[in-house]
Amino acid sequence: MNITIENIECYLLIIVRISAFIFSAPVFSTHGIPMKVKVFLSVFVSLIVYNTIEVTLPPYGGVISFAILVLQESIVGLILGFITNACLYIVNYSGRMIDMEIGLSMANMMDPATKLQTSITGALYTQVVSLLLIVSNMHYYLIRAIVDTFNFVPIGETIFHRGLFEIMQSFMFDFFVVGFRIILPIFGMMLITNVVLGVLARIAPQMNMFVVGMQLKVFAGLVVLVLIASTLPMVADYIFDLMKEYLSLFVKALAP
Repeated sequence: MNITIENIECYLLIIVRISAFIFSAPVFSTHGIPMKVKVFLSVFVSLIVYNTIEVTLPPYGGVISFAILVLQESIVGLILGFITNACLYIVNYSGRMIDMEIGLSMANMMDPATKLQTSITGALYTQVVSLLLIVSNMHYYLIRAIVDTFNFVPIGETIFHRGLFEIMQSFMFDFFVVGFRIILPIFGMMLITNVVLGVLARIAPQMNMFVVGMQLKVFAGLVVLVLIASTLPMVADYIFDLMKEYLSLFVKALAP
């Protein structure tokens, strides 16, 4: 195969989209994966795409036009990587809300994967769902998804439809709805606990309900967390289905 400037430019545009996705997608974007591995994966997947999928370089007129193509491809990769990562942040949000309810919100920790401060339950839920993502081979699906985008969204033919804003609105609604569904058992237990504390405050006003309530909430919350731990695989499946749904919606919204 003859190596021409056109071939190199086409390959570089492929790398831009795939690397932008890998550096922003869940699991691949974590700090635990070395930078060299991310770069090698981007180059390797781009090479496979270039040799297996018919990708043509759109006409452009000068350096500025090519820079616009590079920016366009990077935005496509970042949008798709961001939406998949945002789906994973649902469980982190749920964990933060759980810790606020049971009284562990001040016990923050540094998440080694994202290098950000997070709550204990949020970090636990995120790590468990990330492991389930790898075990279920969902990371292979993400790679196949970004590869298939070249069939639906060719290079240089991306159109940012107005529907992107509506899809993002729908996602934000699902973000909070799914997050609240995950923490409903904790909310239910805290409601019962508050009712019990209110009754005790009327029966025994000499008791310090503030001290008793803090310990009782932590104990009840930990018990419920242990009981609902078996539902995490079902939660992960729902999150992965949400990833697939919104990946498909965003690809359709970006397609010409």
